[in-house]
Amino acid sequence: MIDRIRLTVALSAMALLASCAHQTWSYPEARRMDLVEDYHGTSVAAPYRWLEDDHSDETKKWTAAQNRVTQGVLATTGMTAPLTSRLTELWDYPKFSAPAKRGGHYFYSKNDGLQNQSVLYVQEGLEGEPRVLLDPNRLSEDGTTALSGGAISPNGKFLAYGLSVHGSDQQEFRIRKVGIGADFPEVIKWCKFSGIAWTKDGTGFYYNRFPEPGSVADEDVNNYNRVYYHALGTRQDQDPLIFGREDAKELGFHPKTSEDGRYLILTVYHGTDPRNGLYVMPLDDAGQPEAEEFHRLLEPGQAMYAFIENENDALFVHTDRNAPRGRIVAIDTEAPAEKYWREVLPEHESRVLSEVVMSGGRLVVNTMSHATNSLFTYALDGTDEKYVPLPEMGSIRGLSGRKMAPEMFLTYTSFIQAPLIYRYDITTNALQIFREPIVAFDATKYETRQLFYESKDGTTIPIFVTMKKGYEPDGNTPVLLYGYGGFNINLTPYFKTSRLIFLEAGGIYALVNLRGGSEYGEEWHKAGMLEKKQNVFDDFIAAAEHLVNAGYTRSERIAILGGSNGGLLVSACMLQRPDLFAAVVPAVPVTDMLRYHRFTVGRYWVPEYGNAEEEPEHFDFLFKYSPLHNVREGVNYPPVMVTTADTDDRVVPGHARKFVAELQARAGKQNPALIRIETNAGHGAGKPTAKRIQEAADIYAFIFHFLGMSADFGDSK
Repeated sequence: MIDRIRLTVALSAMALLASCAHQTWSYPEARRMDLVEDYHGTSVAAPYRWLEDDHSDETKKWTAAQNRVTQGVLATTGMTAPLTSRLTELWDYPKFSAPAKRGGHYFYSKNDGLQNQSVLYVQEGLEGEPRVLLDPNRLSEDGTTALSGGAISPNGKFLAYGLSVHGSDQQEFRIRKVGIGADFPEVIKWCKFSGIAWTKDGTGFYYNRFPEPGSVADEDVNNYNRVYYHALGTRQDQDPLIFGREDAKELGFHPKTSEDGRYLILTVYHGTDPRNGLYVMPLDDAGQPEAEEFHRLLEPGQAMYAFIENENDALFVHTDRNAPRGRIVAIDTEAPAEKYWREVLPEHESRVLSEVVMSGGRLVVNTMSHATNSLFTYALDGTDEKYVPLPEMGSIRGLSGRKMAPEMFLTYTSFIQAPLIYRYDITTNALQIFREPIVAFDATKYETRQLFYESKDGTTIPIFVTMKKGYEPDGNTPVLLYGYGGFNINLTPYFKTSRLIFLEAGGIYALVNLRGGSEYGEEWHKAGMLEKKQNVFDDFIAAAEHLVNAGYTRSERIAILGGSNGGLLVSACMLQRPDLFAAVVPAVPVTDMLRYHRFTVGRYWVPEYGNAEEEPEHFDFLFKYSPLHNVREGVNYPPVMVTTADTDDRVVPGHARKFVAELQARAGKQNPALIRIETNAGHGAGKPTAKRIQEAADIYAFIFHFLGMSADFGDSK
């Protein structure tokens, strides 16, 4: 009976697919402006500039009409209901964060399964009774108010927590008294990407924020980041300014205090450039500055520096200075010149340093080799290496420990393993599972393999493929290919609930480690940025070609998906190789590479992408791949569904709207060019579970339909 149902559903899907192939697509009308701009002697048309205006009636009308078209197409697939049902089953399991211990209290977040937002809990000791400290689900009816960062005071008495609304990057901080669950009256405003650095006695904290609206020109609302000090129980307008760089308005500052309370460390950054600086201020016993000015220990622009912890006057720093794969050095605050640095852990010949913490009097080092993580600990002088036995082919995240505490927690995950929380005893090197999720998914039926292939220029690129165990290439298996390739971000194996339905339906999930990330250190990153960005697209295209040539699939059964910078990736690859893909989903994509820096925090990305307006050579390479400017007249691109959100203030929805308008106007009409615009949602962080499930159901309905897949899972569960 199940096989008969599957055959019926599959035949219906194929019939619908065939009918769509002969359909001529029409869309809501989009007004074309007669606007042409000059870029260093090149005229560039901008007919849909009006779609940048989020608030105009014309944009709202166009958006509503586009959503109706998209939902109509998705409805014809008949797949959203069964996919929503199965996704809901898969999503419905308890999810925990690794606990953090402060002053005898353990703090952690938990989602019972389908709660829109995770709830923050606190308990006394590991066996104590947990109680709710903060439930963001009670803060809005639609679940779109979310926790967005924060910090617990060293004594465990206070929690400074950030809230964001509708997925915005904007934050407001409040301070909760842990003992009674009540807040102080003050609210800390005008925060975005802000850090909280408590003094050791817990009477106040340092934080960074942007200027109060109206105090600077509109174009500077995301400039002039400054550091302030807040004493508990006082108004924000009483907070003294601690530091700012009026001479360098684009710099940002992220504060951190050493665990012993002796130092305030500022990480100094310029946009997303990983080459940051470190400024240091000694603090007195009350946590107040001992000097009039910060010691500008390391200036931005040379290398990456991450403060780990201090040991007396020595600051332990993770850096890629003269070590692209990373090393650990100790810098004496009394003699900080580079010639006096003490190398604690040298650069490894193959392993990349991903994350380092000091816990239990040792250095706990998360390393990466061929895009998978391994954990080691070392004495503070870099000797006595100990390997921590964790499963292979996975990711280690959320290292949570204290400088001298022998107990720490960490999270392990893989493509088919939901996040496991481990408790690790550093003294005995003993590891035990602390929280184990139970998902309605039989992971024993699946496996992950790592393949290697050559890109266009001969560079060897790794790719993970996850599929049914024992699978043998048959040349016809549906593939979902995912990538990112930018901003020094690595993609190691990680669990994502929504992709499980693709595996259960018989597909292969493929994740490729493109240049532009940090999988092989800073040189790997540099090989995929600025004028070398085309390498990233070549790597991704070569991944699809490899899967075809190796007999896994064919181009008619490949879907590609990427978000944000990954949305730029799949958009560009679709335009460059329309013959290679059967379905394309650019999520919250960057598509206008000539103007991206003009919107919200887009100027942060200039070190990664370049600036077409100011630099003629940057215009040359950006214009060549900018998705908005490379849609060719009459070309039948594969079916595409762009997703965005109306309140995304990181990658503004104007990128997606203009790109889809251009596709609908210029591309061939054989395949659809759709846009799905979420309401009351941002770039992704803090999105309620209900919206996540519905969005995933729509995305996979689109992918399943155009790959000819069935949404009947039968006994595959």
